Amino acid sequence: MSSPAWELQKAVYGALIANAGVVAALGGARVYDDVPRGAVFPYVTFGPTTTRDWSTGTDEGAEHTLTLRAWSKGGGAREVHLVLDAIRRAMHEASLSLAGHRLVSLRHEVSDAARESDGETWHGSVRFRAVTEPNP
Repeated sequence: MSSPAWELQKAVYGALIANAGVVAALGGARVYDDVPRGAVFPYVTFGPTTTRDWSTGTDEGAEHTLTLRAWSKGGGAREVHLVLDAIRRAMHEASLSLAGHRLVSLRHEVSDAARESDGETWHGSVRFRAVTEPNP
């Protein structure tokens, strides 16, 4: 069986690059697992994920915490906040298809933004909680 965390990441990636609001906020489908050298700002990366056993006495399941990170050099906080909002709108309670698994829920938990120590780059994070079950 495939990893539910990996299948969730693949589904989130597909949903983000297919979402007109996210693509417009980024100026293109700039969502990366591994940022290419010389990537144009703004862009989104996959951050930390955590997976916990969410099984019951009769059914298997997993609870995931998935973090997406937005990066901007747009001259202030506005651009990173627009990207975070576009991601939240696209993913909160989204219905995604996962190979070998069923997404039970996907909910926004928290977003934050801060200026990096270089004084020019803004970094934002948006965290989601997801619950998955294996397909029978």
